[in-house]
Amino acid sequence: MLEISDLQAFYGESHVLHGVNIDVRQGEVVTLLGRNGAGKTTTMRSIMGIVGRRTGSIRFQGQELIGMAQHRIPRLGIGYVPEERGIFASLSVDENLMLPPVVKDGGMTVQQIYELFPNLQGRGSTQGTRLSGGEQQMLAIARILRTGADLILLDEPTEGLAPVIIEQIGVAVRKLKQRGFTILLVEQNFRFAATIADRHYVMEEGHVVDMIPNDQLAANMEKLHEYLGV
Repeated sequence: MLEISDLQAFYGESHVLHGVNIDVRQGEVVTLLGRNGAGKTTTMRSIMGIVGRRTGSIRFQGQELIGMAQHRIPRLGIGYVPEERGIFASLSVDENLMLPPVVKDGGMTVQQIYELFPNLQGRGSTQGTRLSGGEQQMLAIARILRTGADLILLDEPTEGLAPVIIEQIGVAVRKLKQRGFTILLVEQNFRFAATIADRHYVMEEGHVVDMIPNDQLAANMEKLHEYLGV
């Protein structure tokens, strides 16, 4: 579904990504692991066209994204949930949910979303400022599910959340996979990633330095600790 080949990315004169190669197959959950500054978020932003200066290739379902107008990329069926969530504080839960346009058939209904995230059930008229951090994260993910996106990019969805909320996010991601969604996930919490992912790409200083299938994670734990500094 997603093929990234020899991706180079720049912020001004700073060369941030160096020949990144990643592939994500339909129906997979794939994580990008790495320390802060490894290039994980820049990879996500490059896919969405937010990083303007890029070379190499990013192909989604066979279509080249580099050179494509930024506003066209979500309309192909790619949904992005950034780390900062982007919840509109003055809008209600329902208003936040209805904000992104539906770009393709097959998006989840509001009722299906509330079934996936029961914490939001009955909170439709609640303003974004009155939601907990975990509820805001759920709303940020939920908002994308209405659009009909096939590929969901999640950037640090568990950052700063309590363990019970992290577990609920994990349950939701597994249910999305069962529904046929494809998910590329940025995480530093590899223990969480291990409960939901099929494969893990490890990034260091703008390079992909390893790819570890989830069933080989235990055998590579020492190497993973070295990569992540944990």
